[in-house]
Amino acid sequence: MRLLEGKMTETSSSEHVYTKQQRIAEMAKRMPEASLSTLAHHIDVEWLHEAYRRTRKDGAPGVDGQRAEEYAVNLETNLQSLLNRAKSGEHYRAPPVRRVYIPKGDGSGRQRPLGIPTFEDKVLQRAVVMALEPIYEQMFLDCSYGFRPGRGQHDALRTLRDHIMETGCGWVLEGDIESFFDSVSHSALRKVLRQRVSDGVLLRLIGKWLNAGVMEDGCVYQPETGTPQGGVISPLLANILLNEVLDTWFYEQVKPRLKGPAHLVRFADDFVIVFAMESDARRVMDVLPKRFGKYGLRLHPEKTRLIRFQRPRRGASPGRKDPERPQSFDLLGFTHYWARSQKGNWVVKRKTASSRFSRAVRRLYEWCRANRHLPIEQQHEILVAKLRGHDGYYGVTGNYDRLKALRRQVERIWFKWLRRRSWAAQRKNWSWMQRLLERWPLPKPRLHALGRSANA
Repeated sequence: MRLLEGKMTETSSSEHVYTKQQRIAEMAKRMPEASLSTLAHHIDVEWLHEAYRRTRKDGAPGVDGQRAEEYAVNLETNLQSLLNRAKSGEHYRAPPVRRVYIPKGDGSGRQRPLGIPTFEDKVLQRAVVMALEPIYEQMFLDCSYGFRPGRGQHDALRTLRDHIMETGCGWVLEGDIESFFDSVSHSALRKVLRQRVSDGVLLRLIGKWLNAGVMEDGCVYQPETGTPQGGVISPLLANILLNEVLDTWFYEQVKPRLKGPAHLVRFADDFVIVFAMESDARRVMDVLPKRFGKYGLRLHPEKTRLIRFQRPRRGASPGRKDPERPQSFDLLGFTHYWARSQKGNWVVKRKTASSRFSRAVRRLYEWCRANRHLPIEQQHEILVAKLRGHDGYYGVTGNYDRLKALRRQVERIWFKWLRRRSWAAQRKNWSWMQRLLERWPLPKPRLHALGRSANA
């Protein structure tokens, strides 16, 4: 039985909730085909206390303007009121999410919408996630990694590389679901949910969140599709739907009919499928749009592609032009490509994707420009922390050159904005900058092997 990993008991409410979650998981395991109807009774004030503890307190406020510290002033009263309203059904009304836009981060200047629920809604959504997660962790397949206990991006990347190295791969299908979180069909999602959950309280709450609408410029809109990004429950709902649409379908219906090995790796709405045989890859590529269309989803016609990724021939040279040379593909911020190892063998390597590298440089540029008047010691401390954080994700074996290139860019940017300060503008050469780096050096890149990375 797959129970919830990484849930350490930190308070009495944590232990209380963990025990109940184990019971839900055991019930789900005993009745794999049943639609469970007795879930809401597990949610009590202690459960909401734990949901409150797990909810981020530094997030932006929703349409009511209330922040976490304000909600905490009368926490006991607020949680008891929330529990009563949520369970009675009639007295709870899901407020619309506040729509904001954030840059897509690809340098295009485009923005993507983000929905910000009220703080109280975040707590209640977290409570429902805590009740549903033990059920669906018994159903979810090992091919999915996004927003699941004890799983993260590095786990997905490691598994993908292992699959390719074991099979030699051949072809990779990159999948891109167009505007997934804005396109989710409410009716399709409800239908999938009812296969496993028939608890009226939880289904009613989810229905209210789906129909809550979006507030933008003072007006409330009622989209007929979508789960706004930013909602606490949206990642779980996405996994529930895509487990049905893609994961289970691929492993139960598609893979048994293929001639050669094939593997799926999915992180939320990003996925790739690797194939040993071209004929298998093309068959799946042909049928995949129809499968997603059945649930009201659409694959991006340009970003969904099939590429050759065969291990190069023994005598092939990395620099030689070859029509049979494998292409590269991106997943989770890394470009995956074939290259020689130090022993001369062909292996799959990863480097920071160009779009992610450019995004990191842009963010560091904006930070240095906005904070150029801070004391140099403070600037250095923050830049070191930012680079260490970057290394924590991108510092995988084989990516040293990209990490080193980022250091060079940071040095150039940092110097540029420091020279705008009055005392530095008078200097005509760069020697003082070299002395500055000797005193406040940027850290050397840190590399690590891809290990388990829990995704809380």
